[in-house]
Amino acid sequence: MARTDDDTWEITESVGATALGVAAARAAETESDNPLISDPFARVFLDTVGDGVWNWYEAPELPREVVEAEPELPARMRSLVDYFASRTAFFDSFFLDATAAGIRQAVILAAGLDARSWRLPWPDGTTVYELDQHRVLGFKSSTLARHGAEPTCNRVEVAVDLRHDWPTALLQAGFDATAPSAWSVEGLLMYLPAAAQDLLFARVQELAAPGSRIGVEALAPNFADPDALAQRRERMERVQALMAKADPQRQVPRSDQLWYFEEREDVGEWLRRHGWDVTVTPADELMARYGREPAKDDEQSAPWNRFVSARRV
Repeated sequence: MARTDDDTWEITESVGATALGVAAARAAETESDNPLISDPFARVFLDTVGDGVWNWYEAPELPREVVEAEPELPARMRSLVDYFASRTAFFDSFFLDATAAGIRQAVILAAGLDARSWRLPWPDGTTVYELDQHRVLGFKSSTLARHGAEPTCNRVEVAVDLRHDWPTALLQAGFDATAPSAWSVEGLLMYLPAAAQDLLFARVQELAAPGSRIGVEALAPNFADPDALAQRRERMERVQALMAKADPQRQVPRSDQLWYFEEREDVGEWLRRHGWDVTVTPADELMARYGREPAKDDEQSAPWNRFVSARRV
C-alpha cells in the first residue's frame, strides 16, 4: 500500500499490519524458553486477526530450499525477534524508572498494539495517554475488553494522526503541560518524513515540563544511505522470490516500503540542543546488555538503530 500524506489503515493493513508483526515477535519471545519480556496480550491480538504476513516475525521453520539459498536468513529472523524483545524491555524499564522518580503522566506516541497500559505495574494515580489512529486504538481496546483484560492505570485514548494537531487533542484529553511527563517514541520515526519528525519533537518540547523524560528509538545513522538501502531491498526481493517458489501462501513483509528514507537530524543532538540531558545506546549494545546478539551480517538493518533516553533539565 503506497503512503500518502493523509493515509489511514485498518489494523491488518499498511502500518497497522506492522504493529501485528511486532506483536508476533513479542509473542514468540514471550513463549520462548528464556523470555526477556512477558506480553501475554500479543497472542490475543494475533489470534483475533488470524494468519497473515505479520506471522513471519514469529520465525517458524523456513522451507529447506530457502535456507540453502539464504543460509543466514534464520539467524536474521531470530535476531529481529531479539531486537524487538530488547526494544520492548528498554521502554518497559524507561517508563518504570520514570514513575519511580515520581512522574505520573505517560504519553505513548503511535501506541499501536503496545499493551503497557495493561501489563506494567503502574503506580496509583498514573495516567497513560495513548495516541494513534482511531481504528488501531479501537481494535486494541475492544479486543482486550472482550478477553476481560483491564488497564493497570488510568488509560486515556487520544485518537489522532500524529501528522495532524495532536498536541491540542492531547491537552483536551486532560494532559497537564505544567507537570513532568514521560514520552515514548517507539517504532515510529521511520514512518514519518524528516519534516514531520522535526515537528514531532518540537511539539514534545512545547508540552514537556522540566523534569520530563523521553525515550526514543532513533534511526541508524546510515538509515537513508543509498547503498545501504539498495542492499536491503536487493536482499528482501531475493527472499521474496525464493518464498514465492517454495511456499506461495507465505508472505514476506516489506515494511521498508512504508518508510521515508530521508536525511534527518540526529535525535540525540536535537535533544541536547534543546536542553535535555541525553544518553544514547546503540542497539547492539542494548541487545548485549540483555543477553541478545544481532546477526553478524545484518549491519544495515534495525538492530543498528540507537536508543535515546533523555531528561529535560
